[in-house]
Amino acid sequence: MSFVSLPEFADKLNEIMPVLMREFARVQPAEIYKGKVTLPQVLILQHLSSRESIKMTDIASFMKVSTAATTGIVDRLVKSGYVLRVFDQEDRRIIKVKITPKGLALMKKLAYERRKMAISIFSKISEQDRQDYLRILMRIKDILSGE
Repeated sequence: MSFVSLPEFADKLNEIMPVLMREFARVQPAEIYKGKVTLPQVLILQHLSSRESIKMTDIASFMKVSTAATTGIVDRLVKSGYVLRVFDQEDRRIIKVKITPKGLALMKKLAYERRKMAISIFSKISEQDRQDYLRILMRIKDILSGE
């Protein structure tokens, strides 16, 4: 492959990313693909799926948005039955959010579909290329997480 300048690289990424996003979105569970659950809602559900419960301020911090913005997102998740608001047993002023069995089921379905697609795509790519791709993605994740 010939040398590609950083601006050319950025332009190529701009071409590729919409295709990747569209195709990954296409294989999502119907609730997500048809817009019943938004990307911010999915991110919150994924964050909650590995925790007992979490305070609203912690969700806002994770999402890097205001508590007011988080409240609106969580309200819609509560209305859809994906999460519950629960009072802290030690301090009733503190409201926590907990994922419901319905929310967990959606996250399991999402993980299954993503895994299936990754296996389908990456089965056509050499093991070395898969390792290189994963190494680069992990590096990108580290860079983004450090910001």
